Amino acid sequence: MSAGGAFGGNRGVRPVPPEKGVFPLDHLHECDLEKKDYLGCLKSTGFQSEKCRQFSKKYLECRMERNLMAKQDMSELGFRIVDEAGTSPDKNSKPESPPNQPKD
Repeated sequence: MSAGGAFGGNRGVRPVPPEKGVFPLDHLHECDLEKKDYLGCLKSTGFQSEKCRQFSKKYLECRMERNLMAKQDMSELGFRIVDEAGTSPDKNSKPESPPNQPKD
């Protein structure tokens, strides 16, 4: 019988640290409202996270503002800039030229 411990213990696999480093818990509940909004959205949409991205973004922004995670550009976290019409600008698209005007 091996002395690996109750849950398998160390079997030669080295632990890997989190990609973003330390992610402190919100002990003071500073971002509870944002967290509850996000979790409520997930429940109401059948856990379709793409429909709750605005709540996820607000939660991450709250954590960054309160130094509960490293400040990072939202585009690095998978969020795109959205214009007022609700669409994201396409870097490869060219602005439409005005329609041809008839000559007098």
